[in-house]
Amino acid sequence: MTRNLLNLIQSAIALTESLSFSRAARMRHISQPTLTKQVAALEDWIGVPLFERDHQSVAINEAGKAFIEEARLSVLHFDRAVQAARAATHNSETILNIGRSPHADPFLVSTLLSIRLPLFPKLKVEMSSRFSCDLVHDVAAGLLDLAIAIEPPLSPLLSATKVAENPFYIVMSKDHESAAHEAISFAQLDGKEWVLFERRTHPSLYDSILRTAHSKGVMPAQIHHVMTAEEAFPVLTHGRAMAFLPKSGALRIARDRITLRPLAEDALLLKTYITARSDNKSKIASEFMRMFVRKISQFNVVKQMALPINA
Repeated sequence: MTRNLLNLIQSAIALTESLSFSRAARMRHISQPTLTKQVAALEDWIGVPLFERDHQSVAINEAGKAFIEEARLSVLHFDRAVQAARAATHNSETILNIGRSPHADPFLVSTLLSIRLPLFPKLKVEMSSRFSCDLVHDVAAGLLDLAIAIEPPLSPLLSATKVAENPFYIVMSKDHESAAHEAISFAQLDGKEWVLFERRTHPSLYDSILRTAHSKGVMPAQIHHVMTAEEAFPVLTHGRAMAFLPKSGALRIARDRITLRPLAEDALLLKTYITARSDNKSKIASEFMRMFVRKISQFNVVKQMALPINA
């Protein structure tokens, strides 16, 4: 990719993001006439128009959408290639961008951060937190090298390896009638107030809860929606509500008058995966993912061996 072509592509990406020639020019720190010429030159080079424009507005067409989706990856990979070459030349640090679900088990995150690759002593891991659907999108788009996601949506662009399987936890006040039980069944949730994460945080998981409840003839009296586990705390302390939370969120708010119990429902086990692009050619990302899976597998073997024989 020549530098001139890269400039043309970056101008088209800026125009896609702003849908304004003047704003795109400011983003690129060039004049508006220059940006206009660059976009036109790119369209001439490709042989098809990417944008529909008139004197008042500009819109990206279907060809433009298809091109920009792949072009973003090309620019990203070019930038990473430059960084990798400079890092190799100057023996400087290499950065691995990893995303994680805020609901992932903290043990998985601490295990990931403990990994060291002898062949890459200056490897630096930069972590960011996103909901699972966003993680899958960003891995597929090349914005993340790897991601720890709960029940990630299936995609032909991704490879995924399961690293954990945990129950939901039902969180409630300590004086709730169900707090006397070691585990909570769906039958005990019938007619109660529920606290659930907003559906948009994980649509398929949200729908699974309601679908499983419906299959068992269980109905909530009311549903309270939250974005974080902490938002559920006042609802639980001032009422009879019962919250569906992953382990990490349940543990964060299990204090004072709040307690938690596992949900005894095999159909709703939370499966956590480490994901990468299926066509990812990065040796560092592949080795890091392999090491992480091996560490988690070793831990699971040790945990199983520690169980009593009649478990």
